[in-house]
Amino acid sequence: MMSSSRPLRNLGLLAGLVLSFNCMPVECSAYDRRTPVVEAIEKVGSSVVNIRTEQIIKKQASPFFGFGDTFFDQFFDQFTPPKSYKTQSLGSGTIIDERGYLLTNAHVVEKASKIFVALLGDPKEREAKLVGIDVRSDLAVIKVASETPLPFIKMGRSDNLFLGETVIAIGNPLGLENSVTTGVVSSPSRRIPDGKEGLAVFIQTDALINPGNSGGPLVNLNGELIGINTAIAQQAQGIGFAIPIALARRVAQELIEAGRVRPAYSGLFTEDISSAMSLSRGAGGALVKQIDKGSPAFNSGIRTADVILQVDGIQVDTASEFLALMRTYPPGAEVELELLRGIKTSFATFQLTAFPKGYIENYVLQTFGLILADSRRGVMVKETRPGSAADQILIKSGDYIAEVEGQKVRAAGDFYAEIERTFGRIPLRFLIVRANRGYLIELP
Repeated sequence: MMSSSRPLRNLGLLAGLVLSFNCMPVECSAYDRRTPVVEAIEKVGSSVVNIRTEQIIKKQASPFFGFGDTFFDQFFDQFTPPKSYKTQSLGSGTIIDERGYLLTNAHVVEKASKIFVALLGDPKEREAKLVGIDVRSDLAVIKVASETPLPFIKMGRSDNLFLGETVIAIGNPLGLENSVTTGVVSSPSRRIPDGKEGLAVFIQTDALINPGNSGGPLVNLNGELIGINTAIAQQAQGIGFAIPIALARRVAQELIEAGRVRPAYSGLFTEDISSAMSLSRGAGGALVKQIDKGSPAFNSGIRTADVILQVDGIQVDTASEFLALMRTYPPGAEVELELLRGIKTSFATFQLTAFPKGYIENYVLQTFGLILADSRRGVMVKETRPGSAADQILIKSGDYIAEVEGQKVRAAGDFYAEIERTFGRIPLRFLIVRANRGYLIELP
């Protein structure tokens, strides 16, 4: 009896399954397909653009192939026109302002002769102009003209990300518009050496970031911009990095307002802490070696011999790391430092300013002992201060300074701009030219 009823029950179950599969799609839905990811992409998708750049490369043709840089090459270069060819590259961009300002990576547009932008759903490309670029942070702002306000992404926060929080990377790899990958935050503030004894800070995620995604947005589930996708680790799959929006916002505002990231003045001079102190604490830091009285840092209560542990929550282990982080703040930005004084930690907050008028010139005189003048040949040493660092290594009146830290300088204004850009880093390397001979020296 029981065995005969079991097939009937199985038949009834099968009939129920058949009926269920024939029901309406809405009724059959076991879950809502409109997930937070779908809603976030609907909010921001139209604000992600494809960027195509053109670069014109000119190459001088010479009849003396294989001889390299010879007298004959230089002679015939006068009569043979240069050959040129065009290269193209693709990247992504993020509209951050309805007026047509776009944020992207510096390496996407750095060498471009022309920049073209394709908006979502618009088959016609628009030529864009470069507003400003900051190679150190790998960020650039470009602008496209538009008769109507453009859709833009609302900026969120990158200082309150959760470990494991879901994030979305959007871009245009290989020109495929609005390609989407999702992942989680592996590290909200991954510290990575920048190759110059400093560091850069990124959001690390396992959202797949392909070539061509550079400059595209990293957004949270609210559809808010939290980072600019910038790189993938070549040694491992599934590791991507994005520039935190806290940094990108500062840089973008500076590029729009000034065309560059202007150096800011804090009044702090730092050096590495001793190895004994580092070992006793188990961590590093930047020791305040000197502080200008009346400077923003001095007015906040910071004093000589304080140890700087963090900049806006980012750990610093060396003076170079401290300087690298501080260079991402323009005049007017507010910064919070965590300090160690004795065995007690505290916090100091202050607003950075532009360098006071005449400050850099006086700094050059006090630190290096140089008085400079412009000449037809470049930056000439007019005089050296007796007993100064320059005087001690026998730099003389009439010498020329051709480079500062590898950057060519052709006028005194260029020289002072480079000192301002590298302010706080000592010693500095100079290329001194005397009687058509160059000498690399470090001061002080």
